[in-house]
Amino acid sequence: MLFLCVHNAGRSQMALGFFQHLAGHRAVGWSGGSEPGMGVNPAAVAAMRERGIDISAEYPKPWTDEVVRAADVVVSMGCGDACPIFPGKRYEDWDLEDPDGKGLETVRRIRDEIETLVEGLLDELVPADADTSRVRQVEFQGHE
Repeated sequence: MLFLCVHNAGRSQMALGFFQHLAGHRAVGWSGGSEPGMGVNPAAVAAMRERGIDISAEYPKPWTDEVVRAADVVVSMGCGDACPIFPGKRYEDWDLEDPDGKGLETVRRIRDEIETLVEGLLDELVPADADTSRVRQVEFQGHE
């Protein structure tokens, strides 16, 4: 699963945080941005911390063709035409408000929308009783 947005500083970082928390070892996820920012949005970090998910060690990263090609599902959040399209991938576009410059109350609402979307996607694609021995483990230089 690959979560993409422009700065990889808010929406995609929160989505990856929920994905990793909820999927555990059932699936692998990454995030990236078309124009990575300087750091993860502090309000996004605070909002996720309220859910017991620490994204404070994350940092904005650019996506690479290698990462996009390795993903089975690509979720874009506001990157428009900058998001890469490769045949054979499932693409989802989540229309979410950008948390950049917004207060914690607004970021909480965005966080909650993201949580609902991630939960729904995981329920659809990776059932809780999935055979994790078949999960593809792919590592890339510069990506964990």
